[in-house]
Order: sequence, then C-alpha cells, then structure tokens
Amino acid sequence: MLDSKIPAGKLEEKWVDYKGHCKLVNPANKRKMEVIIVGTGLAGASAAAAMGELGYKVKAFCFQDSPRRAHSIAAQGGINAAKNYQNDGDSVFRLFYDTIKGGDYRAREGNVHRLAEVSVNIIDQCVAQGVPFAREYGGLLSNRSFGGTQVQRTFYAAGQTGQQLLIGAYQALERQVALGNVTMYSRHEMLDVVKIDGKAKGIIARNLITGELEKHFGHAVLLCSGGYGNVFYLSTNAMGSNVTAAWKAHKQGAYFANPCFTQIHPTCIPVSGDHQSKLTLMSESLRNDGRIWVPKAKGDNRKAIDIPEEERDYYLERRYPAFGNLVPRDVASRAAKERCDAGYGVGTSKQAVYLDYAAAIERYGKIEVSKQGLKDVSIEDIIAMGKQVVKEKYGNLFDMYAKITGENPYEVPMRIYPAVHYTMGGLWVDYELQTNVPGLYALGEANFSDHGANRLGASALMQGLADGYFVAPYTVGNNLADEIYNAAIPTTHPAFEAAAKAVADRIASLKSINGKQSVESFHKRLGKIIWNECGMSRNEAGLKQAIADVQALKKEFWSDVRIPGEINEYNPELDKANRVADFIELGELMCVDALNREESCGGHFREEYQTPEGEALRDDENFMYVAAWENKGDHEWQLHKEELKYEVIKPSQRNYK
Repeated sequence: MLDSKIPAGKLEEKWVDYKGHCKLVNPANKRKMEVIIVGTGLAGASAAAAMGELGYKVKAFCFQDSPRRAHSIAAQGGINAAKNYQNDGDSVFRLFYDTIKGGDYRAREGNVHRLAEVSVNIIDQCVAQGVPFAREYGGLLSNRSFGGTQVQRTFYAAGQTGQQLLIGAYQALERQVALGNVTMYSRHEMLDVVKIDGKAKGIIARNLITGELEKHFGHAVLLCSGGYGNVFYLSTNAMGSNVTAAWKAHKQGAYFANPCFTQIHPTCIPVSGDHQSKLTLMSESLRNDGRIWVPKAKGDNRKAIDIPEEERDYYLERRYPAFGNLVPRDVASRAAKERCDAGYGVGTSKQAVYLDYAAAIERYGKIEVSKQGLKDVSIEDIIAMGKQVVKEKYGNLFDMYAKITGENPYEVPMRIYPAVHYTMGGLWVDYELQTNVPGLYALGEANFSDHGANRLGASALMQGLADGYFVAPYTVGNNLADEIYNAAIPTTHPAFEAAAKAVADRIASLKSINGKQSVESFHKRLGKIIWNECGMSRNEAGLKQAIADVQALKKEFWSDVRIPGEINEYNPELDKANRVADFIELGELMCVDALNREESCGGHFREEYQTPEGEALRDDENFMYVAAWENKGDHEWQLHKEELKYEVIKPSQRNYK
C-alpha cells in the first residue's frame, strides 16, 4: 500500500501540527534554491508568486504567450470558502463533509480537511489583491449556492470569477518577475522531467517559437499544468489544454492515480455538429435560479413557451427534492442523459434539456416591486424588473449563450446537455503534494488528491489557490531544507544530455512518419472512442473494445500521421502531434482503470453496478482505495493501491433526496 504521509493526530489539528514542525529554509539559503514551476494558471501563478515572495529563485513556464491565457481564466461561477457569511450553518467541517460526500467517499480525509481549512484564507488573500468579488448592498461579500450543498458558500465575480482570480494571481506573479525573483518562460512547453539519482532535478522544454530544446535545472519541479479533459476532443477546456507535462512525469516513474475519474458538467451548450472543436460551459451558478425540465410527453416538438406548466417534468426537483436543481454534477448529468435516452430530449438533436429562468425572473421582479413599495404593477413591468436583476447577477453568461445560439435566454429557456469538464484523476501525490518521484510535485488539477470521484462546483479554483498560496510553500520548503547542501547541477550533466536527446529523437521520429492523416483527425477519433465507452457511463464489453480500438489507433497514428512544417521553427501542428500522442496513451490507461474498478462511484458509472433507482452503487469492501498506476512500458501498467481510511466520516450511500 502507498504511504500518503498524512500526519498523525486529530483531523482538525493535522495541518496546524505539520506547519509547526516542518523543516524551514532560512532566507539566505532560499536565494540559493532553484524551483521550476510548469504551468501558470491559478495553481502555478499562485505558487510562483508565493515561492518568489519567500525568496526562492523561480523559473515559471507556460506554453501560452502570457500567464493570463491559462485555462483558469475560463472559470465562471465562483470559488468556495467556509466563511459562513450567510449564517446558514456552514463551517470548515461542513465544507469538508460536503467535499468528501460529493466525491462519493473516494478522497482522502486529511487533504480535504486541509483544503477546507485554508479556504477561508483564500478569500482574504484575493480581496487584498483587489479581486472584485460581488458584494451585497451594504458592502459585504456576496455568496451563492452551488451543486452538492445546502448552504451558500460560493464567492463570485459575476460569471467571470476565474478571470478575476487569475488576474490577481498574475499581478502577484508579475511583481515577483519585476523584482527578479521569478523568471518567466512563455511559449515554452515541458517535454520531459530530468531525474538524477532518482530525484527530479529539472526539465527539458521546447521553445515553441524557434523549436529549440532547452535544459533547465531545479532543486524541485512543480507541475501545475491542469487536467486532461481534452482526451475526449470535445470538452469545455481550452483547445491547448493537454496532459503532456503530467504524462511525461508518468513515463519517468510518477504514478497516475484514478485516471478514469472524469467530471461531466451538466450545464453546457449542446453539440451542434461535427464542425465543433470545443464545447461551451454555462456556469453551474445558473442552477441557483434556473429550473431544469423536459416535456412529460416523449417526442414533444412544441416550443418550450407553448408547453404548459402541468406538462413539464422538473425531473431533478421530482427525483431529488432535498437538493432539487442543485444536486452534484455527476447526479445531474446522469439524470439529463437518462431523460434524453428515454426519448424526452429537446431541440433538433433531442440531446438537450431546458434550463428555464422564467420563474426566477418573475420572482425577482416581485421582490423589486416590494423593495420599491410599488402598487398595481403589471406582469410585464414585473418581468422587466426581474430581467434587470438577473442581468446584474448572470448577464455575461446570458450574453454568451445568446451569441453562440442566436436565442434570447431572457425570453426562451436555454438548452443544455452534459459535457466533459474536469478531471479528478491526475498524478498521485502524498500529503505534501509530492509524487512518488522525490522532488517532483503536482498542484491543482494536475494531481488527484482532493475531489475523489466527483468534484463539487466552485472547488477547482479553491484547490488551485490553496495548493499554490498556502500548501506548497510549506511542503516544498520542508523537503528543500535537505537540499541546501547541494549546489545547482549544470545542464551539461549526462542526465540532461540524455533526456534532451530522447526528446529530440521522439520529435524526429514523429516528423519522419510522413503519413496521410492529420493530427486533428486522430484526436477526433480518439475522443469518440473515449466518450462513447469511457464517458458518462461504462461497461465491461465497451471498455475492452475501447482498449483494443485505442491500441489500434496508436499503431495507425505512429505509421500514418502527417505533420507539415519543420522541427526547428514555429510549428503548432508538431506541438499538437506531441500532445495527441500522449492523449492516445492516456486514453488507454483511462479505460484500463475504468475496467479494473468494478463499482460505480461519482463520475465513474459502470452500468453493471447501480441501485434499483439507477444511482451509483459503490463497493467499499473491495474498492475503497486510490488506484495509482505505474507505467511499465507500451500498453503495460502495474496497479499500486492507497487504502482510504475514514476516521471521521462514515461512508454511506449518497442521498440527495
């Protein structure tokens, strides 16, 4: 069994005790220590800013032209924190409990409780940076609800919370760049981890403008490179988001944990055709006030506004009365799929359900009438006032929907359908966020540690900033304290030369194929295989077929892919080919992991294992563990298990009814 290095003692005292006893690096020695950070989204930018502020020599890498283009900027709805400003029963323990339960009891208690603890500091940090969180009339920070909870703990900045948080972290990062503590390498992509004596000591990065391979030393390497949802081709992720940094670490010995745990977001604009290259998320915050429904009659082709109230099925409110439209994402997604598969879907594709704001608009309008002390107000004026309130709360989301679909969501219900959004799996890390490769860390969505089999909405931003601002500075420092006697290793060291040669050889091998099929076509085919057989539901026969199909696709890719251009130049097709090659290998492991886990939990829904009501049926006796896979060569992995021990929360069948 793997050792997660969770400190002993009471759950609520573990992190405090760790911080009180971890080893420190004095300021003079920090200036001698070099830290590499790969990725500059919320986790990477906050880690680089925090480590730079402490005095470490930081080198930060991103493949975009600016950290501001990191995918974190696309997050919409909010960030969780156990501040209990609403006085509605929230607490650190409640956030901890909701996260464990929402993840279907497949997350570590120690890591999750730490996340809940430091969540309260994140808001203060961001407010101090000038993040413009929404505020109530009196000036207090506002909160709203998200799925899987019965309290309001989500802080937000309209529908652009990720953008505002990233700008805050970016400002902190750029301050350190200006001070000379952080060196920024934009348009650079990490293509391998360099190990010396079993420890991570640097990376090989490709300059995406010139094509040149560069060698960089670091006493520690922090991977903050996000998730791997683009393995499905169509997802809500930015098109550049990829698994390459994490996968290269995996090929160098880092275990990949729970790769089959993928989150399908229930609130996305439906697929419109094969021309699409990505999908658009509509924030989960819309489920606060929007009501989700389908017609009660199969194949009802009437317009939504022509279907009377008594002929509508508000199926989430019907099935889960306690949580209603705010059930967790995996539950809401499967429920939408079930209704559409049963013939109740709407729109031309019949692969959509309605998200309706009519009732919310009228309710807000009546509140405005009451606030203003008006009498004898017409329904038209009530609706007009209600629309104005909704516009203030969700306006940019409504505008985005209107631009993409050509429909006015203030007048007609939105059409939504589940889509790939977040990946709970990632590199296995211990309590210190260190992988099983010493000196190699994974932060944010790049690791597996905090969300179990399903992430609660608004917890991704929370984890990224928690890891970067408040966890890594302690845990990385604890290990760097033992490195102060080790001088920087020159990049002429044989290990760096060998790693650079291996990367160059792989690139040359890819380029020399000179096949007939585009990189994009392979990515699309891979995405269809993984979506159909390892997406919203999985079964044994489908997964076995998917494994065979992905293996065949890999063989075809390496014999018939076409990559135009040259190696030593700006060549985005070559960059894409590198990433798709890694996605193909990851896709196989995802199916292997899903096949091995003979239970249903959270976002992993094996059709053979479900309750009579169609809910996920866990097998705690046989599968209460983290599945950490070690790469053993082509198509070969060895399973290592980390037992999950619940000392505070008693696992039970999830119930949102």
